[in-house]
Amino acid sequence: MTITKQDELDGLKEIGRIVANAMRSMAKAVEPGMTTRELDEIGQAFLEREGAVSAPQSCYDFPGATCISVNEEIAHGIPGDRVIAQGDLVNIDVSASKNGYFADTGATFRVGPVEHSLERLCKDGKRAMQIGIAQVGSGRPLAAIGDAIGHFASQRGYTLIRNLASHGVGRSLHEYPGEIATWPTRSDRRRINKGLVLTVEPFLSKGGLWAAEGDDGWTLYSEPSAPVVQYEHTIVATDRDPIIVTLPG
Repeated sequence: MTITKQDELDGLKEIGRIVANAMRSMAKAVEPGMTTRELDEIGQAFLEREGAVSAPQSCYDFPGATCISVNEEIAHGIPGDRVIAQGDLVNIDVSASKNGYFADTGATFRVGPVEHSLERLCKDGKRAMQIGIAQVGSGRPLAAIGDAIGHFASQRGYTLIRNLASHGVGRSLHEYPGEIATWPTRSDRRRINKGLVLTVEPFLSKGGLWAAEGDDGWTLYSEPSAPVVQYEHTIVATDRDPIIVTLPG
């Protein structure tokens, strides 16, 4: 989607705030002993109260309102009977629509203390997303996002999952300009147009290179097996700083 009018931006900001607040409410509720289904029910109830519709359910018939991925699960985890434990990394990904506008956000949360390397991975994962967002501006190359994230990851000794990309969003969950690499690529010559709505969501890892689908047909796992974190915002490109619409408030 390309924003051309204020009411479009207002609609996008509304659903952006909703998904951000839904994720925040889920993150505050996470505790050892609860199941991922119980956590998902908190997110679903929040979305329903706000008049929003889960995008994974409405667009893809996903068996959950949100995606919850624990430890070795790196994306698209199905909420279920898995019990969250002390020391787990829990990724919560919330996307939804309201009044024809879609927004998408995600983050990895630590359940109690974790080992130092995982603490560092989480902090650097969030930083990688921020570095990518800083590359977004009217007329700038889309590839600059992945180039900047890749440089940061390499400097810090990390790898990036290279088949889970950022994407256009706004009037549907995945739309123009399609996939946007969050790793270095030489083949992408596209430029960012003013008002473009997109996600920035690098998957930073301690050795993982690819996402592989599990037996349930949804859950993705790292290959090679390694810890992975993901942080994501929906943003709008402008002539100045990008607008982050998935902020709680």
